Amino acid sequence: MSRTPPRTPDHSASPRLRQQVYATLAKRHRIVGPLRFQPPLRGVDPETVGVTAPSAAPVAGAAAIGPHETHWSAGTGVPATGLLRGEAEGLRETGVDGAVTAKSAPKSPTTSGQRRPALVTLARAPFAVRVLNRMTFGATEADVAAFNALGANDGARLTAWVDRQLNPAGIDDSALDTRLANAGYSTLNKSLTQLWTDHVTSDPPYATRMRPAWEVQRGALARAVHSRRQLQEVLVGFWHNHFNVTASDFSAGPVFMHYHRDVIRANALGNFRTMLEAVAQSTAMLYYLDNASNTRSGPNENFARELLELHTFGAENYLGFVDPFQVPPAPEDPSYPIGYTDVDVYETASAFTGWSVRDGHWQYPSENDGSFVYRQAWHDAGPKFVLGRFLNPEQPAMKDGRDILDRLASHPRVAKFICRKLIRRFVSDTPGQDLVDSAAAVFRSNWQQPDQIARTVRHILLSDAFRNSWGMKMRRPFELAAAALRGLGSDWTPRIDGKTDEFFWLFDSTGHTPYAWPAPNGYPDTALAWSGSNSYAMTWRMLNWLTETQDGGVPLTPILAASRSGVGTWTANNLVDFWCRRLLGHLPAASRRATLTQFLAQNGDPASYVITDTNSWAAGDPKRHYNQERLRSTVALILMSPEFMSL
Repeated sequence: MSRTPPRTPDHSASPRLRQQVYATLAKRHRIVGPLRFQPPLRGVDPETVGVTAPSAAPVAGAAAIGPHETHWSAGTGVPATGLLRGEAEGLRETGVDGAVTAKSAPKSPTTSGQRRPALVTLARAPFAVRVLNRMTFGATEADVAAFNALGANDGARLTAWVDRQLNPAGIDDSALDTRLANAGYSTLNKSLTQLWTDHVTSDPPYATRMRPAWEVQRGALARAVHSRRQLQEVLVGFWHNHFNVTASDFSAGPVFMHYHRDVIRANALGNFRTMLEAVAQSTAMLYYLDNASNTRSGPNENFARELLELHTFGAENYLGFVDPFQVPPAPEDPSYPIGYTDVDVYETASAFTGWSVRDGHWQYPSENDGSFVYRQAWHDAGPKFVLGRFLNPEQPAMKDGRDILDRLASHPRVAKFICRKLIRRFVSDTPGQDLVDSAAAVFRSNWQQPDQIARTVRHILLSDAFRNSWGMKMRRPFELAAAALRGLGSDWTPRIDGKTDEFFWLFDSTGHTPYAWPAPNGYPDTALAWSGSNSYAMTWRMLNWLTETQDGGVPLTPILAASRSGVGTWTANNLVDFWCRRLLGHLPAASRRATLTQFLAQNGDPASYVITDTNSWAAGDPKRHYNQERLRSTVALILMSPEFMSL
């Protein structure tokens, strides 16, 4: 439905009218004393404010890591993740074959008592590998071959791949559906009413009640590994994180499949305004942020505050406790206020009173199917002043809330906040302002279009900043698990039992179990949050587990089978090169390759000594001890390398 952009805020209202409105707001929200203007924070990344990173783990051949750096550099001419551009470029020197090595650095400033490290060598990956690793959960050999067949040059191939992936309906993914069904997923196609009946009103055991949430969590890994609609899966994860609901929430868990399928997945490439309303009316979010109990007699601000702070404006556009009439206009568009205030939060909460759930409430015991309901009797129908605009009293049903969603969806600062997060996901932990501005222009100009998000993502992925960026992100633990399984050619499907439960128990220690972040802000998407020693240690432990574990007698990752079919003569050089090309898409720097081959050869000549396909003790030749295990460990070391962990 076509929507008219919200009206210009009335900054010129008469002093008397301002006084009357303010008196009304102050009385309604129990505000005592004058309000003072607080300018918005400038240049603050809300994901890093107040975050203290643990000390990072050492990597073979690397110096100790400080709390604000990763331990590898980017490619030629590209700054390293976690370092300011000037600092990174001042530490690099280009060697042969485009490799980048650390050069002597001046005395580094300390951060929390630790010195900045030197950068380690990191060879530049081919273009297809670099871009596919950003747009998928790991570039496989098949992915790279298919990408390179799409056009005559990198630009044409990238455009063709992006356009195809942005039309997921045109990609047959029925094999994934069959895989999930065969693995025992039973809630994938249940309607909201069915979920409510089977997992709530029947008062089942806890395991039955929470099964929809568990299937979404397990399914996230299965989809990341096996789906052909890779870009869609990346964006589904992004929006789940943006509109975070914890899967373990007792009230949200039984309907989590509806939230995942009908709210997030259905809108991941669609229209942001449509997604906003779908989220606001979703049973899971109504419970998680308490709007189900938001009434005029007992207002609850939780959803309203997170709607403004996390879902639309961002904390950097929060102005504090101020007179709403004193808020200056946004420089991008003076018809909108520059940010939001506490009064805007209070008024937004009032606007969403009555948005609730049919859950057998004592006042409405016959309404009990888990669906959204608007209760007029619970709604505060009085006048409101929010985001620089008056809302008249006694508006039609739900119009107060929808007017605010319109206002937010068309706001220039909201467009920049959303695009900054998208660019952080695909390009860099520190998004460039030029790309933020251009992407925001696309986002806002298409705010009423059904494919608004797809158009914006396309603009970002076809930008020079995306094409030329590399080494500016690091994979989070979930992405590392998915990339490892994809690169190793795993046919394993996570289930709700057995080895899957063991994996998720282990994976939980990395701090990145899908949809398990307890706070409403979602998992942090920066290297700073995941480069601590504990995170690395637990992640490496998980990666090693994937290489050594069997499920029902079948290896999760067919390392031996792939080596037997792909490598003719088992020398250390041949095996290492095979697995590096398969997992990294290229050979690493010479020093890293030498370390791997020496480990595998065990004092034999890496070029000529033939490694036997055995896994037993050889008393007469220590080089023959447990060769299969040493091969597996070599593959695990590649998975733990900076080349594999970086993006």
